Amino acid sequence: MSLTRTRRHTVAFALITATTLALTACGSGTPATTAPAAGAGKGAVPTADVVSTIARDEAAARLLPAEVRRGGTISVASATGTLPGAAYLPDGRTLVGADVDVTDAVAKVLGLRVKREVVSWEAILPALGSGKYDVGTGNFGVTEERRRTIDFVTYVNDGQGFATRADSPLKKVTDLTQLCGLNVATGGGTTFEATLERNRPRCAAAGRKPYEVQVFNDLGAQWMSLQQGRSDVLMSTVNGLRYAVTQQENVRFLNEYRRLDVGFAFTKGTPLAPAFRAAVNRLKADGTYDRILRKWGLTDSAIAESRISPPEIPAPEK
Repeated sequence: MSLTRTRRHTVAFALITATTLALTACGSGTPATTAPAAGAGKGAVPTADVVSTIARDEAAARLLPAEVRRGGTISVASATGTLPGAAYLPDGRTLVGADVDVTDAVAKVLGLRVKREVVSWEAILPALGSGKYDVGTGNFGVTEERRRTIDFVTYVNDGQGFATRADSPLKKVTDLTQLCGLNVATGGGTTFEATLERNRPRCAAAGRKPYEVQVFNDLGAQWMSLQQGRSDVLMSTVNGLRYAVTQQENVRFLNEYRRLDVGFAFTKGTPLAPAFRAAVNRLKADGTYDRILRKWGLTDSAIAESRISPPEIPAPEK
């Protein structure tokens, strides 16, 4: 997701309830065989405890700055509203999701307490730069633009994909010119918006009517627009789309368009990155990482190892 704010249309819809958002899912991939989550059917949220028994790893904890070890707390800005990333249960208080489990597991490895604050997605990266939070989560894809001001510690591989209504003639989007003449819903300030805007002139170059980029700051509004026929296609995270179509009627996943590494986000030059990378790799070594991904149906989004701000995975040429 990119911080680019250029847009063709800003569309306002009524907010969907918190419960619906928790079941519709986003964002920052998994293949067609991915289930909504291990042991979860439509409307169900997995509840397996995969974190509480994790022990502190002294080698990883020693990589933390001394003041963080002494304080024993890490402040986390978390974007919510989507599964399998992060969302509230219907009680409106309990936060669940893969981002939540991975963050809590890393904190356990490092012997830290998590002080989590729910923050709007678009506000998190600027807040890191101001020093208000130590780390941000919210399916932040690693891009070259972001790497100039943000450090990442990767923990999953997701990407960009498309969904549509069940009655759509679209079968697969392998070239963005297939979208020409259509209305495409997506999130504001994201890599999806940036990709669509950057490639929009290709329709005119091909002698076709450009697609319209419909920008929403609320994920529920994106799905509502698609369901009501105001949008023809929705572009969002691969993992979020795959999960969402299992929770709704009359929509289907089209395909992946590209992949991006996703990571914890920090202000540039953070001393926390080596410890977080060591913690993620420790979770991979002891099997906890795989258990978390199985719980949320994300096994095919596993990374081989956690890295600090790796290069952006190249975009397709079409």
